[in-house]
Amino acid sequence: MILADLRKDYSLSGLAEKDLARDPFRQFEKWFAEAQAAKIVEPNAMVLTTATREGKPSIRTVLLKAVDGRGFVFYSNYESRKGRELEGNPRASLLFPWYALERQVIVEGSTTKVAREESEAYFHSRPRASQLAAWGSAQSSILPNRRVLDDNLKALDQKYAGQEVPLPPNWGGWRLAPETVEFWQGRRSRLHDRLRFRREKDGWTVERLAP
Repeated sequence: MILADLRKDYSLSGLAEKDLARDPFRQFEKWFAEAQAAKIVEPNAMVLTTATREGKPSIRTVLLKAVDGRGFVFYSNYESRKGRELEGNPRASLLFPWYALERQVIVEGSTTKVAREESEAYFHSRPRASQLAAWGSAQSSILPNRRVLDDNLKALDQKYAGQEVPLPPNWGGWRLAPETVEFWQGRRSRLHDRLRFRREKDGWTVERLAP
């Protein structure tokens, strides 16, 4: 099946070296603000790719919860598929698909767990139901039915009634420290702009990639 009728020529904008911020984090913050201003649905949604030690990949969408000069932070169950894979192979990639702006940001690097105190702070900023769900779901495990989750949540709600829900020992954040960050802007005739920051010992180098 050929979907020729879905072809599109990208023409909203361009990306020149002179317009880049001095480092990828500032450039990301600029584009993220523009995605928010354009009312992109969940602009912090990102596609996370992990792989086993043997190189078998898996992919899913997660939410970016923090970004600074140290990297990009997301949270999860450490015993989930992604958690187990990152434990054995810390290398990962992120993709921010801002289609309405004809843009992508692609991040590649290595992950480490965030400090427990940082996970605590974020966990207690979540809605109470989400805190209970972190306890009640053994993420990526096989369930016999939906009722198991609902029953777990009810039992946990009763268990922690009137008290603070503690941070589960198997739940917390990961920080991806980027080695490369590519900013992709669609252009006409598939001659897209692809500018990549690559980390070196003394800072960042900018490279233009062929589309």
